Amino acid sequence: MSQPIVSPETVNRIQELAQKNGISTTYWDWHGNRCEVSAETLILALRALGNSISLSPDAAQMDTLLRAADDETWLTTLPACTIKREGNWQELHVHVPAGQSVWVKILLEDGAEAYLNQIDNWDADREVAGQWRGRASFALEQWIPTGYHKVVAHVGDGEVTEAHLIVVPNRIEPPALQKRAQQWGVSSQLYSVRSASSWGMGDTQVLAELNRKFGALGADFHLVNPMHAASPATPIEPSPYLPVTRQFLNPLYIHPQDIAEYQLVSPAGKLRIENLLEASRTEKAGLPGLISRDNSWTAKVTALREIFSLGLSAQRESQFKQYVQREAEGLERFATWCALVEVYGEELPAELDSVNAPGVATFAQAHAEEIRFHQWCQWIIAQQLETAQQAALQAGMSIGIMSDLAVGVHPDGSEVWSNPDLFATGMEVGAPPDMYSQLGQNWSQPPWNPRALAKVGYAPLRRMIQAAVAHAGAVRIDHILGLFRLWWIPSGQTANYGCYVYYDHEAMVGVLALEAQRAGTVVIGEDLGTVEPWVRGYLSDRGILGTSILWFEKEDDGSPMHADHYRVNCMSAVNTHDLPPTVGYLRGVQTTLREQLGLLVEPIEQVRAADKAELDAMLDRLHEYGMMPVDKRDDEQTVVEGLYRYIARTDSKLLAVSLVDMVGDARPQNLPGTDREYPNWDVPLTDSTGEEVLVEDLASHDLQRFAQIMNEGVGK
Repeated sequence: MSQPIVSPETVNRIQELAQKNGISTTYWDWHGNRCEVSAETLILALRALGNSISLSPDAAQMDTLLRAADDETWLTTLPACTIKREGNWQELHVHVPAGQSVWVKILLEDGAEAYLNQIDNWDADREVAGQWRGRASFALEQWIPTGYHKVVAHVGDGEVTEAHLIVVPNRIEPPALQKRAQQWGVSSQLYSVRSASSWGMGDTQVLAELNRKFGALGADFHLVNPMHAASPATPIEPSPYLPVTRQFLNPLYIHPQDIAEYQLVSPAGKLRIENLLEASRTEKAGLPGLISRDNSWTAKVTALREIFSLGLSAQRESQFKQYVQREAEGLERFATWCALVEVYGEELPAELDSVNAPGVATFAQAHAEEIRFHQWCQWIIAQQLETAQQAALQAGMSIGIMSDLAVGVHPDGSEVWSNPDLFATGMEVGAPPDMYSQLGQNWSQPPWNPRALAKVGYAPLRRMIQAAVAHAGAVRIDHILGLFRLWWIPSGQTANYGCYVYYDHEAMVGVLALEAQRAGTVVIGEDLGTVEPWVRGYLSDRGILGTSILWFEKEDDGSPMHADHYRVNCMSAVNTHDLPPTVGYLRGVQTTLREQLGLLVEPIEQVRAADKAELDAMLDRLHEYGMMPVDKRDDEQTVVEGLYRYIARTDSKLLAVSLVDMVGDARPQNLPGTDREYPNWDVPLTDSTGEEVLVEDLASHDLQRFAQIMNEGVGK
């Protein structure tokens, strides 16, 4: 990556402007070295945030930009969005032309109004951009309830300015966590778990059945992969962590025969749907045994259209209209995008390439029925997810479904199409190099622009969280550190040319807490990776659980963490979807695959030795706790069960057992750092021999053995 031609003095000014914009100019690598972000990366990040900086700025331009950054607050009447903690007293600063009077009122979410009391402010007037500006202060008092409010400033010269005020809870106390000190559940990649009646991949019928089975075992929750929407046009993106939007669901998970109107299908129609069901199970060309989302969707969407064509009863039509009205503009935009993509593919022509493009309204009028179909699909999948959640609760789960919220969206997806101004142009999200992904990671996801989020009162974040908790008792936030900062990578560059950009975490976490409190939802943050020391404590103080993965938890001397040293306010697990199943780990598949694919930056012998040392240290710890007989260290089943006994020994509030470990699966679902080199997210659930395990086969696997370990651990 070439460096801009600038003097050292100008580089210092670029760094100063970056810091004023919430861009970190340094970072610590995985070896503990302090690294400096290149000037070019900083410039590109500043441009993405809306700064008018040239690619090779001189000192004069930098002085102008720095002065403008300092003046911005004084030229703005009200801050775009103010975040206040419930019960706190806080000042609101209002900036007006010097000498002008101003009064401010608050418009509460419930429609009530109140005037704010002005308080003394002795800050001197300031000359800004050729005009004198003054600052007035108003009291945001303790009585203001939680919610999404507005503040309105009326200036003596006639100016009226409105801005957002969000009052958020200090801490959430989910009712489900009050039932017992410790609870356990199962994690699965739902698409990978098929049944004899599945349309080529796991669906809501499988989800409901798994919920019943896990509930009968004593589990309190079922963590599933993100079920966000994917493109309706093939080829379909396999990663559940790269959706087109996080505000709507993936119709791929619909089970057509469970739709109420299926009963109205004629015998000939049902025969056609049965034939489509068979076609949906066709494997990927040249890749036997793998999941084919394309074949599944091509067959399923044809069946869905046949059912949709039958229409709705008066009662069901009323329910559908209520749903469409509730989801409002967001659903209309998403459904319109789906209809567009079906016609043109994801690379839309210029006259249709965003919601505000000139041809969109005409297209929507001409394709109203197709748009209605995609709205109907969202209504159906929402109903079926709710049925699955009710099945979990009826089976005795205290939490039920734990949804998974992806960290970002596809750059060509509906969310970017619907709200292009909310995203930072020319940037992608990822992670810097670490010991598990030594080349770093680029997730190809455009980041939200923190300034744009504030201007709209964090409405996109609010809608996203509401969708995640709508049919679940808990939500896992993938890479929750993204609510604090994200690793921005200039488009076209590798991950090591990135930089951290900070978000207003009080706002981001506050909105998350407000929505979770309203829904009574448990929140778990995936706080793995490079974490600033204060972040975990901050999240815990807000009532948000962290995540502990056995292989990552270390004592200060580098040895495996003692069971009684694990965090209480967290969800602990042996592995995660970014690690191989435990049997695979014991066999060294993670190193074998990385070596075969050229992802290792160290000699394989060195990596193998490190793997063995890590495993030996863990087995020694298990032996120390009486969970690993010396003569069983090579027995895979004994080791896997010992690891779960170990996390059951911790005091963590939640414990998660991976379904892949319960059946002895060995193949990774995902190999970080790869895209097409490995069939990420396409691997069905199998046993230790590679034989697929259907839902109907689970009875032949000793799931009860794991349930006994966990039930005894949590005191059930």
